[in-house]
Amino acid sequence: MTAYTMYWVIFIGIAIISAIVSSRLQSKFKKYSKIPLPNGMTGRDVAEKMLRDNGIYDVQVTSTPGHLTDHYNPTNKTVNLSQSVYMSNSIAAAAVAAHECGHAVQHAKAYAPLKMRSALVPIVQFSSNIMTWVLLGGMLLLNVFPGLLLFGIILFAMTTLFSFITLPVEINASQRALAWLSNAGITNIETQGKAEDALRSAAYTYVVAALGSLATLLYYIYLFLGRRD
Repeated sequence: MTAYTMYWVIFIGIAIISAIVSSRLQSKFKKYSKIPLPNGMTGRDVAEKMLRDNGIYDVQVTSTPGHLTDHYNPTNKTVNLSQSVYMSNSIAAAAVAAHECGHAVQHAKAYAPLKMRSALVPIVQFSSNIMTWVLLGGMLLLNVFPGLLLFGIILFAMTTLFSFITLPVEINASQRALAWLSNAGITNIETQGKAEDALRSAAYTYVVAALGSLATLLYYIYLFLGRRD
């Protein structure tokens, strides 16, 4: 099997796994969105309590449109919860809200991987804006101007690095969330495992995305190095 064929086998395999993981994530959140917390707290309630319990008073909890669009914005210090999480009192909503607050805690405590990821954001945004065209031009002009593809590879490497730095950031946020949910009594013996299952499914999407990015990066490197053949 040639390196080219092996790449496509890996690429297709990752694409299939990504689809399966995404489907399972949707299924898990749909399932746990129907199971209410014993105390009836909404995602907003959970987020505000977790922030207070961690001594964070300068972060605002807001509602944002969309489904699974939840995120923490370190620039304006806001925990943005999708509408289905913000007003819901389900286990899924509590897990998501606590996870996003986990990022706020990371920010407050200057968690190193989060600082690294934040520092890469401007570079990744710049890379994403021109990367596709640079790589396309680099492949078309590979034998005439190989330096263009090399530049594209460097840009893509930045996005791949960003994907891998994201992994410990997301995993740590989930660990902080689960520990707090249990210690604060938000979840109990019956619901803690369900919250953990939901966040684990979400984490798998980041793992698959990072591996897919790495596989694509290796393919471009293979093209660049194989130009001499």
